[in-house]
Amino acid sequence: MNKFKEWLQIKGYSSTTVETVIKATAYFIAWTEKENITDITETSHNDIIAYIQHYNIKGTGKKTIAHYVLHLKKYFDWLMSEGEVNDNPCSNIKIKGIQRKVLHEILSTEEMEKLYNDYATEITIEKTERMKCPPPMMMQVLARKRNKIILGLFVYQGLQTEEIIKLEVQDIKLREGKIFIPSARRSNERTLKLESHQVFDLLDYINDTRKQILQHRNITTATQDLFLNLGESDRKNNLFSMLLTHLKTMNGKIKNLNQLRASVIVHWLKLYNLRKVQIMAGHRYISSTEAYKANNLDDLKEDIKNYHPF
Repeated sequence: MNKFKEWLQIKGYSSTTVETVIKATAYFIAWTEKENITDITETSHNDIIAYIQHYNIKGTGKKTIAHYVLHLKKYFDWLMSEGEVNDNPCSNIKIKGIQRKVLHEILSTEEMEKLYNDYATEITIEKTERMKCPPPMMMQVLARKRNKIILGLFVYQGLQTEEIIKLEVQDIKLREGKIFIPSARRSNERTLKLESHQVFDLLDYINDTRKQILQHRNITTATQDLFLNLGESDRKNNLFSMLLTHLKTMNGKIKNLNQLRASVIVHWLKLYNLRKVQIMAGHRYISSTEAYKANNLDDLKEDIKNYHPF
């Protein structure tokens, strides 16, 4: 198992995923021992079907069974890489009856651009409100300018929150009009085109707004982080809370920020082939991209899987 574990780590799986795969593989090995399957390298397609049936009888959920098979497939992929087996007995096995989660209502391109264009970076406060409690106006303006840049990355590049958090100044290629997105836990690295107005907005943000935020935070150490909190906390997830609140006020359809990414990917699929969209979205598996195809979005009734409340 140690060699298999090393193989999974080399493949780039997270420590949590590696442990899950190892555990699922151990379940299968224990089952083969009970079934007197003495040589696991001779496991057949029918053996995998029998293994699935074993869990069906136990009443295990179909989604859990599907995960077991998916993890087991990795084990046999490793055995193939080691020359122990010639084919993968888990190939072409799909568990039927799994209810897929589908997306929130998809926003049109016009609705997405309206969000960006209408997102105000200047704010006005009624005189009576100023008399009650003078707000830190400058900080709010800086936050809004930063948030509009972040919003653009959702609306035009379909980034995920975890990808935005990892961005550094050097990832913005202003001369080329492009942005480099480093790989994240669930996505591959890629380079995407920036809209022309994003280039100008990012130039202004990097040379002015970001420097003001650094000064406000009294950060003297060199940091390449593209986006920074204005408060004392360094938890980057806090960046998205206020933005989401503003967007919900602007458009009642907005449920979470994943919805913006989903909308971008759906529109990309109308313009480009599946493989190109997979690369643009940073999906590691083509099946992740296929889930956004129009024929899977006819009955938009259930929530998108929500990895983060913001």
